[in-house]
Amino acid sequence: MRDDLNHLWVLAALGQTRRVEHAAQLLGMTQPGVSNALRRLRQHFGDPLLVRTGRGMEPTPRGQQLIDAAQTLVAEYQARVVAASPFDPATSATECRFAMSDIGEMVFLPRILEYLRLHAPRTSVRSVNLAPRALAEALEDGGADLAVGYFPDVKGGSYFQQRLFSHGFVCLVRADHPKVGSRLTRADFLALGHAVVQAEGRSQEVFEEYLRKLGVQRRVVLHVPHFMSIPLVIAKSDLVVTVPLAVGVAFARLTPVKLVRPPFALPRFDLKQHWHRRYHKDARNIWLRAMMMTLFNEDRGEWRGFG
Repeated sequence: MRDDLNHLWVLAALGQTRRVEHAAQLLGMTQPGVSNALRRLRQHFGDPLLVRTGRGMEPTPRGQQLIDAAQTLVAEYQARVVAASPFDPATSATECRFAMSDIGEMVFLPRILEYLRLHAPRTSVRSVNLAPRALAEALEDGGADLAVGYFPDVKGGSYFQQRLFSHGFVCLVRADHPKVGSRLTRADFLALGHAVVQAEGRSQEVFEEYLRKLGVQRRVVLHVPHFMSIPLVIAKSDLVVTVPLAVGVAFARLTPVKLVRPPFALPRFDLKQHWHRRYHKDARNIWLRAMMMTLFNEDRGEWRGFG
């Protein structure tokens, strides 16, 4: 009996209908099947459970106890499993947790928040910036729903990934730079002082490794550990900095700096969304991934025509 939970449904149906033939119809079973289940229940509990009367089958005291318990369990199952409503972003109050870098926040969060305001007004957002090992654990235990950006360390059979779009780099100088027009020459690039961002975001490593392979040595004037001070520094100096293209576009909107094409073709890198296999079939996570693909792809983004 321990391995046959279907008997709960039989007992609950018999308690409701009080007739074998009606219980069989309710359950989509044959009458012999219901009768056989009742026989096994009687043998297991050592009680007739239901006896025939002029009004149909009536439960014994022990039978009534078991019927009440079975009907409670079946109702709980129906409410929690069968009748549970799917995730509805329009009405659900939930917190979406994205793992992304600070520059990822600049690129992704404005558009995400605007979309949620229109389509999921009760949803809040939490952005987390985690080291690679902590990020993998957060995706597994639900501390982060998605990792969005350039995360080459998130890999292995437990993780899914989906490419959003390919991205490149751009140089920034102040809008009224006396020596730089719409494009940098190689001589300008080597002669100008450079600001270098040594941030935790991995995308900047792509550019630095590329310069090392080319043997290009810049005249570095400034090292900083993060991006946020860069537009103000560039706007007040004659320095040049190389940043991911979408970040450059955002900085050019906020401060008097301009985007200029670098003097050589720079590498590109894929921005992706990553999630753990535990949540691959989760309705909420599926909706989040679909939202990201809608908002961020090769056809969306004000930077797509530049780099």
